[in-house]
Amino acid sequence: MDPETAELRVLEAARALFNERGVQAVGMDAIRSASGVSLKRLYQVFPSKDALLEAVLRRRDTEVRDAITAHAAAAHAATPYERILAVFDWLGEWFAQPDFRGCAFINAYGEIGGVSPAVAAIARTHKTALRAHFAALTAELGAPAVLADQLAILANGAMATAGIQGTPESAIHAKSAAKALLDAA
Repeated sequence: MDPETAELRVLEAARALFNERGVQAVGMDAIRSASGVSLKRLYQVFPSKDALLEAVLRRRDTEVRDAITAHAAAAHAATPYERILAVFDWLGEWFAQPDFRGCAFINAYGEIGGVSPAVAAIARTHKTALRAHFAALTAELGAPAVLADQLAILANGAMATAGIQGTPESAIHAKSAAKALLDAA
């Protein structure tokens, strides 16, 4: 198996296992079994579980950013107002997925962010990017800068709530609150 295929298989297996069981409960042997990649090749591609987790989170960061942008385009959200609300629609669809167990960044940070500066940094970078997405859109609206912070808090709160409650309803409530904030601004 070539290194690129091995890397992809390991990343997918690790993402699924980390999502299902948490980071600390998953060992490299479980990832080896789930990916079908030999332990030797796995360690050639990812020399440590920490390196693997960091790669999983970076990949997820790109996926989420791309998905939010694609969702707004598919929904024909033309205005900044519509693109902001489209984020909450995307969250609702994500929360409704059968394998949704919460935000990978919130979960990883909560589980090991206190002892892993790299995981903490990746989680912060991801959450900062979400806030920056809202900041760009609120700036286009001419709304106060603080609105971006408020929208990010609503989105992140919806993620945490949906992960704990296991329902997509928090996205609906967060969207309603976001609409009220946007209309007031």
